[in-house]
This record gives sequence, structure tokens and C-alpha cells, in this order.
Amino acid sequence: MNGLSDLDLLTLSEVAKLLHCSKAHVSNMAAGRVRGCAPLPSLRLGRRMLVRRESLLQWIERNDKIASSPERGRKSA
Repeated sequence: MNGLSDLDLLTLSEVAKLLHCSKAHVSNMAAGRVRGCAPLPSLRLGRRMLVRRESLLQWIERNDKIASSPERGRKSA
């Protein structure tokens, strides 16, 4: 590793731009407040919240599998 640039850290604004949603929504996802969606892995540096690009890609894959699950949306009896 050659320093922090190798970690490829994204700000919430950058994540929001990549996901085409608001920064507030990304913050809610990181806090686990979005129903039907696994919490977005993030790290805090003081008041700043950052997301590793690799973690974001893995999170998208996991949530894509949840969204395409045949059980999703099914009402229980």
C-alpha cells in the first residue's frame, strides 16, 4: 500500500452521485435506516463519513441479490 490514495475512499456526495440519489439518502443507508436494504459499510473520521469503493461495489452486489430474491415483496399469511 502506498498511502491513503490506495484505499480509494469516497465521500457521501461522491457515493450519492454514483447511485443517483441524495447525500441524505446515502447517510440514511449508511446508518441502516433504509428498509429492505443492508446498511452501507462506511467509516467515520471525526464528522466525516467515507465509503471504500470496493465496499460500495460489494454492497451493491449484495443488495441486488436481495432485490431479485423471489421472497422479496411476498406477504406472509
